[in-house]
Amino acid sequence: MNHEVGANQLTLAQLMLPEDANPRGNVHGGTLMKLADTAGGVCATRHTRQRVVTVVMDSMTFEEPVYVGDLVMVHAQITWTGRTSIETEVNIKAENVLTGEIRQISTAYFVYVATDKNGRPTPVRPLQVTTSEQGQRWAAAEERRARRMQHRLQHTASV
Repeated sequence: MNHEVGANQLTLAQLMLPEDANPRGNVHGGTLMKLADTAGGVCATRHTRQRVVTVVMDSMTFEEPVYVGDLVMVHAQITWTGRTSIETEVNIKAENVLTGEIRQISTAYFVYVATDKNGRPTPVRPLQVTTSEQGQRWAAAEERRARRMQHRLQHTASV
């Protein structure tokens, strides 16, 4: 099985068309969220070579609008793995193909759980952290995970 570093990253590019937008030509946030989830999910699937399901998407804010005719580039990379879960960082940029201007649109984190053929969580191979940048991403992912777990505990206790 091939486990090179490139399998832990993925970039999708898609030209935004009128059906992706409202009547004023602004691309729907839901269109961008779907592209982000697709990129993150494919990246997680390539790492695990298992089916994955989305369990968490951290908040997604849109820093700039995206318009019909923009080329949207969605880059996903694995930042952390647990026993059955995988976190991906997804970064969205948009390029005006006429001017070459590239704008940062959004960064979000998605967590997926690998599942077996019966839909039950199944173990994933650990992410090999080999660079200081990967180590920093891993540490930041651990902090996000701790916040998610704390939030879950607080929410469960209040229900």
